[in-house]
Amino acid sequence: MNRCRHLIVAAVLTLLTAHVTVPGPTLAAELDPAARQSMEQVIEQYIRAHPEVIEQSLQALEAKREVEEKAKQKVALAAHQHELLNDPASPVSGNPSGAITLVEFFDYRCGFCKRAAGAVTQLQHEDSRVRVIYKDFPILGEASELAAKAALASKAQGKHQVFHEAMLAFKGEITKESLLSMAGDVGLDTKKLEADMRNPEWQTVIDANRALARTLGISGTPGFIVGTELVPGALDLNGLKELIARAGHKP
Repeated sequence: MNRCRHLIVAAVLTLLTAHVTVPGPTLAAELDPAARQSMEQVIEQYIRAHPEVIEQSLQALEAKREVEEKAKQKVALAAHQHELLNDPASPVSGNPSGAITLVEFFDYRCGFCKRAAGAVTQLQHEDSRVRVIYKDFPILGEASELAAKAALASKAQGKHQVFHEAMLAFKGEITKESLLSMAGDVGLDTKKLEADMRNPEWQTVIDANRALARTLGISGTPGFIVGTELVPGALDLNGLKELIARAGHKP
């Protein structure tokens, strides 16, 4: 405990002296050992009397870092609009010519993605201005990657959206057998799909999405983007509408 308190005092002293501007050497460097010890004692006494200042300082530091990260993220989003909005490998639904584009990074095995799926579909039905771009971002293992490849392969048969919705509604374990069963249920040619899933192009698409997510600071699913705003986590229909409104697209 004493060592921990000493480290806190030393850190506070370092922060204080680091922000004092003096000609020549810094204040910290000018203090002799006795003076430094005296200052540390004063700081420690204050911390003992007001322990809440440590928590408040940490909260303020965390808030400052969050603001800085958000600002950096907006810059990254602005710089990568082309990859977000114009990648021909990314499936599109809703109005292909819509004035509003919602980009979703997702995983077919992600419970939060499944929870948000109905809202994403409903948004497209209610707002004809919306175009949705799906970024397959499998982060939950081989089964997630297999599902992503199946979804991407289904585009060749023009049934991506119905297959996509069926996979997100599925409650069981995702296997090759369950994927082909769902594919057959929604009208896909399962033999063609199975063959198309082996196309190495899908791994390239997935790897590109992972690299883009890393650049944008996306580490989990789902992640929703409109313009230069990114919101992580499941959103309901009202949450999606609010995201669109904040981006400057009023109904």
